[in-house]
Amino acid sequence: MTSTALEVRLASRPSGWPTDENFEIAEVEVPTPGDGEILVRNVVMSVDPYMRGRMNDVKSYVPPFQVGAPLDGGAVGEVVTSNSPDFKPGDHVLHGLGWRDYAVVNAAHAVKVDGDLAPLSTYLGVLGMPGLTAYAGLLKLGQPRAGETVVVGAATGPVGSVVGQLARIHGARAVGVAGGPEKCRALVEELGFDAAVDRTAPGFASALAAACPRGVDVYFENVGGELLRAVLPLLNDFARIPLCGLVSNYSGSAKPTDPDRSAELLTTLLVKRVTLRGFVVSDFAAEEPAFRREMTEWLEAGRLRYREDLVDGLDAAPAALIGLLQGRNFGKVVVQVAPEDQAT
Repeated sequence: MTSTALEVRLASRPSGWPTDENFEIAEVEVPTPGDGEILVRNVVMSVDPYMRGRMNDVKSYVPPFQVGAPLDGGAVGEVVTSNSPDFKPGDHVLHGLGWRDYAVVNAAHAVKVDGDLAPLSTYLGVLGMPGLTAYAGLLKLGQPRAGETVVVGAATGPVGSVVGQLARIHGARAVGVAGGPEKCRALVEELGFDAAVDRTAPGFASALAAACPRGVDVYFENVGGELLRAVLPLLNDFARIPLCGLVSNYSGSAKPTDPDRSAELLTTLLVKRVTLRGFVVSDFAAEEPAFRREMTEWLEAGRLRYREDLVDGLDAAPAALIGLLQGRNFGKVVVQVAPEDQAT
């Protein structure tokens, strides 16, 4: 095993979109695990929109990244050394210390996964945090019924793409919003959405209304901004809005540039008796066994499909995050940190 490894650190806090200058790639000694810890060689790691918020020094549901320290996030790797009876060398584990080649992980914070049942990368996507976000947010909060219309923004992302397919599995009509004709075509032809609307095309709001002739019963909110404004007049009485994210605001500007539309939002919620519920995926940790069982069944039956946007090498992770925030990905962004079969 090598004695040195790489990690990606936050070099400075971005203003607006992150740039390469906000990241630093450092060479460090491979750490040594203590009692109850395991040393993991990371194989794949996740890049997710919420990471942009953690680059700001603000209080949230998860602590901010610290300048000069490595970033972190979901990763799957191979146990190299174990000081825990729960794991042995060669086991594959899901944990939260990505953005580095090697991680020392508290064994209590690692979950064993089986690469023979599903590719390791799926535990970061459709069978991982994004999949559970879609599953719990839609089915527990959105509660779509047969014949209803479900609209989801960022529909070619790892959360949105699953939301639309789950809506279809439960008998609802799925309308996806994405950027560009190729993504919209794939939503319908590859992922089985009933309709897709290009948010970059002229007349977007009118096109969305035409795609939802019976109004909108569930709006899975990933985006905010222009999309939210287009959806508001289409909401039916007693519509449900699971609030998952607001990626249009993730650039980190100090103040919003849009005019205040809170009165319009609140009036719509009141008059149409709409339920708006914000959530984070950890709220639904108890749903994970049912989620993993049902999602695996749907995958095996061919009722659920997924795409991955694979990026090669830890040094490419900063560019992958920047591209994700600017909408250049299709599917779950996964960084291949090391080959799965690399000798340890």
